[in-house]
Amino acid sequence: MHEELVDHLTRSTPLSRGEALRVVQDVLAFFDETTQDFVRRRHRELQAQGLTNTTIFGRIEADLRYRAVAPPELTLRQLRRMVYG
Repeated sequence: MHEELVDHLTRSTPLSRGEALRVVQDVLAFFDETTQDFVRRRHRELQAQGLTNTTIFGRIEADLRYRAVAPPELTLRQLRRMVYG
């Protein structure tokens, strides 16, 4: 899968074929993350940094605008529901 991209990476970088394949798989997995999974993961990461929910949800709201495929705009209430149910 994605052989053309793996071939390109091995030609244009010092990566071996196996390394290039792992990079492609990691990138695809990153972009395959659902909006809900992204919100929950970012909430945990930011909470671990000691940030308050007010700051966390504002940052998540801003982060969502820059995802590769931007999700629909979500309200703070929708973001909180994704985390807390």
